[in-house]
Amino acid sequence: MSIIKRFIAGAVCPRCGEMDCIRTFRDEEREYKECIRCDYEESMRLDGAPEIEELETRVNRENGPEIEEGAQPLLFTVNPSAGRKDH
Repeated sequence: MSIIKRFIAGAVCPRCGEMDCIRTFRDEEREYKECIRCDYEESMRLDGAPEIEELETRVNRENGPEIEEGAQPLLFTVNPSAGRKDH
């Protein structure tokens, strides 16, 4: 089976902002969009099932921030005189 890639007229690339450089094609499972100028790629499933992909955050990152031994958190308190207007 030959893959036919078609340009999307008027489409703007979300990465580089160029117009008329996005093309689309599909295989048996997915539909793909790609930019020919900046190598942006995007795909989605044809059956509409959601992609189960967890975003990387500081909580699920494998190598978290290094904490020095004996380090203590900073505690910020409200300055009681900050809201007063004594002149």
